Amino acid sequence: MIDAVTNLILEMFRANNLTLVWGDRLVAPLGLTSARWQILGAIVYAGRAEPVAWLARDLGANRQNVQRIVNDLASEGLVAFEPNPHHKRAQLVVLTPKGRKVYEAAIGLYEPRIKSLTEGLALKDIETARRVMAALRTKLEVATGNED
Repeated sequence: MIDAVTNLILEMFRANNLTLVWGDRLVAPLGLTSARWQILGAIVYAGRAEPVAWLARDLGANRQNVQRIVNDLASEGLVAFEPNPHHKRAQLVVLTPKGRKVYEAAIGLYEPRIKSLTEGLALKDIETARRVMAALRTKLEVATGNED
């Protein structure tokens, strides 16, 4: 069991690294990186304006790194800060119209490419892999004290 989990983790590391390279190349024409695209996506998927700390939590990322990227996105006019009625210092992060346009363009590049990546893969296998990764993530959150 230990060898199987170790091999799975090594594959996850490799897949993560290749996913970042793939994403960087995909969205580079839009002036984005995988990290910037990921933050834009987190804002969209949150469904409402959230502070940086919540975005970082949702992504399982370091708050300081997310803050740095959000600041860069703000300086480029892709996101803006709004007052947070629940916290004076933790402003809410929102997409600007320019940010939404860039995000939608990234999705436009992504969709045809992701379709080609899924060719030959069974939906059942993809769902099983997601469940296993989610279970490992939950255990890692507990082990690191990062659970909600």
